[in-house]
Amino acid sequence: MIFGLNWFLALVLYVLIWWITLFAVLPFGTKPVAEPDAATGWRGAPEAPRMGRKLLWTTLVAAIIWAIFIVVQNQGWVSFRTGWLAMPDR
Repeated sequence: MIFGLNWFLALVLYVLIWWITLFAVLPFGTKPVAEPDAATGWRGAPEAPRMGRKLLWTTLVAAIIWAIFIVVQNQGWVSFRTGWLAMPDR
């Protein structure tokens, strides 16, 4: 158990957060190629995508977001079982 979550659920949650974070991090620092393709006029992929750096940043940011979620869930600050987010009684 990882702070009240089983290890599989915690892993799935981290993978989902990592995947969403990847798409948020991908555009940072990208620059298009200087000259478009002569045949099509398309610029295509960026000059230097720096994927290694982006994967590292994605992993770091996802770990921070995941840790914040685990703390919030563990402390009970947000609960779908009690409080104003709970389902109404039948």
